[in-house]
Amino acid sequence: MTDLATGPTSDRADGAELLAIADRVVAQAKTGEQIEAFVSRGGDTEVRVYQGEVEHFVSAQAEGIGIRVIRDGRTGFAYAGTLQESAIAEVLAEARDNVEFGTADEWAGLAEPDGVAATDQTLWNDELADFPTDRKIELAMELERLSVAADSRLRIDEANYADAAGEAAVATTTGIRQWGRENGCYVSVSTLADDGDETQTGFGFSVGRTPEALDLARAAREGADRATRLLGATKPASQRTTVVLDPFVTAQFLSIIASTLNGEAVVKGRSLFKDRLGDEVAPSFVTLVDDPTNPLAYTATDVDGEGLAARRNPLIEGGVLRKFTHNSYSARRAGTVSTGNAVRGGFAGTPGVGALALSLVPGTRTQAELVADIDDGLLVQSVSGIHSGVNPISGDFSTGAAGLMIRNGAVAEPVREFTIASTLQRMLLDIAEVGGDIDWLPMRAAGVSLVVRDVTMSGS
Repeated sequence: MTDLATGPTSDRADGAELLAIADRVVAQAKTGEQIEAFVSRGGDTEVRVYQGEVEHFVSAQAEGIGIRVIRDGRTGFAYAGTLQESAIAEVLAEARDNVEFGTADEWAGLAEPDGVAATDQTLWNDELADFPTDRKIELAMELERLSVAADSRLRIDEANYADAAGEAAVATTTGIRQWGRENGCYVSVSTLADDGDETQTGFGFSVGRTPEALDLARAAREGADRATRLLGATKPASQRTTVVLDPFVTAQFLSIIASTLNGEAVVKGRSLFKDRLGDEVAPSFVTLVDDPTNPLAYTATDVDGEGLAARRNPLIEGGVLRKFTHNSYSARRAGTVSTGNAVRGGFAGTPGVGALALSLVPGTRTQAELVADIDDGLLVQSVSGIHSGVNPISGDFSTGAAGLMIRNGAVAEPVREFTIASTLQRMLLDIAEVGGDIDWLPMRAAGVSLVVRDVTMSGS
């Protein structure tokens, strides 16, 4: 969900109520103060079923306000999980008090309007907002039924339905005044496949702006395939090989790449790419974009966490490193401008920096067609410990994995209990092809099958 939409919407589609609250706070600024008020309210539903019964049901709502006060380079922040006027007055007073404890920072300051117009998007759907609870439960139960029927060796650990809806407003003394709302939903299933004494796990999911957009049959099929394909898996021999990353694995890989292209990490010297703008870092057919204006992205949004317009940012274009992601603070430190990439987890925190909706520009071929061109390789179906196994400064990459060997252009025996290793720099340069099977996931990065040469597989 968008950084400006973190809670359930009100009945007022123009956002006047939340904007009025933010405006009242900002209007109390004293001489020499910058003030930002971030106001949100939201709700979500989680349904988990097991063997035809509801095992877990939560429908939660939250609202609150976060206030930043900046004076003489010092920042104070405070928040409250209520929108009562008395509490808001206390939050403002506390934020002002906290300024005194802050450390002076020459780059401290709020975002300022930059003239970039927000892309008009339809991020709110009344069908989902009005969708009854009993139908949400039915979707989870139907997903479980479809998954059980997919394979006789399958057991269902859990089947889930989840949705979230929200609205938020932000106003500042620097002239920002924005409001947004959105909602979305997804289903997921966790599977267990048994064959004698062996059990393997799998998962499947589907995302959508509306319940009608959810593909339960696909989620069930993927959950079954991911678990059953690994039955009989053994530890492979160590070798250097070509790998095909499954879309879900690629999405996790792109999240790692995004952390190295994060402007905050760059200005702090914690990125392997900090001095490499303009360098060729991947083959010419590789273009990596952060595009929250793409309505297909689950995390699409019109504004970022500071109220600046979200925009399409090519980070790697034609294989050349073109841009880092920045919020207003990291941009000032880097001597550049914000890319509209401020992210915040809600009213209880201040903005950070991050990709909003990352994806590789897809190729044209399916995963099966990619595999057909490989004589000897590996289809990586899942990874474990990927974040702990990467050094964002050196680029060293190592993670546990499981998948299927590729023999003569077809998937072969399942393998597990091995690691794949390289460096992030080499993996980008060793990309051989980007698949056309882009998969929009309930995360900030989309998936696509990705062929990478010369990866070390360490097994037996």
